[in-house]
Amino acid sequence: MSFHRQMTGKDEIILRRAAQEVQQGQTINLGIGLPTMLPIFLPATIDVMFHAENGCLGMGKPVDNGTPDYPVIDAGGRACHLVSGAACFDSVLSFTIVRGGRLDLVILGAFEVAINGDLANWTIPGKSTPGMGGGMEVAQKAKRVMVLSHHLDKNGRAKLAEKCSLPLTAPGCVDTLITEQAVFRRQNGRLTLVSLHPDTTLEIATSPFDFKVPVAQKLETWRA
Repeated sequence: MSFHRQMTGKDEIILRRAAQEVQQGQTINLGIGLPTMLPIFLPATIDVMFHAENGCLGMGKPVDNGTPDYPVIDAGGRACHLVSGAACFDSVLSFTIVRGGRLDLVILGAFEVAINGDLANWTIPGKSTPGMGGGMEVAQKAKRVMVLSHHLDKNGRAKLAEKCSLPLTAPGCVDTLITEQAVFRRQNGRLTLVSLHPDTTLEIATSPFDFKVPVAQKLETWRA
């Protein structure tokens, strides 16, 4: 599929690892950007319903070479398929699902994630932004928040920070952070490195941080 050619190798590593976190029967919200590509990598044996805040439950894979005028789009405007049993509705009902605590998992991108789980993913001061959208609500109301992000930003700085310098989307909400190098889970109030990509060492993964990142005593096996 041409969607694979649009993704980088790092993106694919992240998405394949993230797909292993999805559990049977979950209702999952996919944030704009990298998370919307997750359905491509979901194992065929896993049956879930993907929610899009613009008014859809049962979103499927992105439409290959889809255009903005396609009749069904995800929250980021990308054309997508619907699965059997899907429903489309207005924003009021969509956010009733969110505010009612019906989301088992929300998967988001990030500009920054703080070690305590704070999330900044909606704006960089001085740059144009369409607004926060529904990110603030889904990040606070979902039962679990997982962030997918490159290990470093375009300037070579770690996305995981001791404290977010950018405007927050929601405080203390991130339960899991997955990069192309490592998986971090919030334990005892701090994101803890629990798994390493087979091509990465602990020294490489932690060298960009200018603060101490907790490391699990026994690392999980990387699953992809």
